[in-house]
Amino acid sequence: MSDPRIDGYARALFEVARAEGNIDVVEDELHRFQVAFSGSDELRVALTDSQIPAAKRQAIIEDLLGGKANATTVQLVSMVVGAGRGRELPQIIESLVSRASSAKGLEVAEVRSAVELSADQQTRLAAALTKATGKQLNLKVVVDPSVIGGVVATVGDTIFDGSVRTRIDQLKSRL
Repeated sequence: MSDPRIDGYARALFEVARAEGNIDVVEDELHRFQVAFSGSDELRVALTDSQIPAAKRQAIIEDLLGGKANATTVQLVSMVVGAGRGRELPQIIESLVSRASSAKGLEVAEVRSAVELSADQQTRLAAALTKATGKQLNLKVVVDPSVIGGVVATVGDTIFDGSVRTRIDQLKSRL
């Protein structure tokens, strides 16, 4: 069951980005920020610690994203963190990405790879996943060194695991 507060923030952020005409850029930047946020204990603590004043948390966002991300992205993340919703940021962003994909008639496909995928690789992977699922997809690529090699793709509740890590684990279990 979804949390109405998270859905409310996601809807509001989506509407602001759409009204400003940059939903695709904001959606992509927010997804990248979510990956960084989830992968960094130090960042997560800094943005969620209620002992740190809201202005200081917002300054961290400005230092981190200012000049590197769209102004709308910076303002939206800053607003959420300033409102004391830093802990809910990953869920809010996930909901926004899902909402943006649905608005385009797409389903989110999160792909984890050990290395950055080229545009050609992403295009071919999206085509293969579209063929396998029968759905039009919004590909979100996350660099995850723990994959070792290959990719792990998640489309809805379906996981396509073509990672070297899984193959090694399967070999270990056979031995």
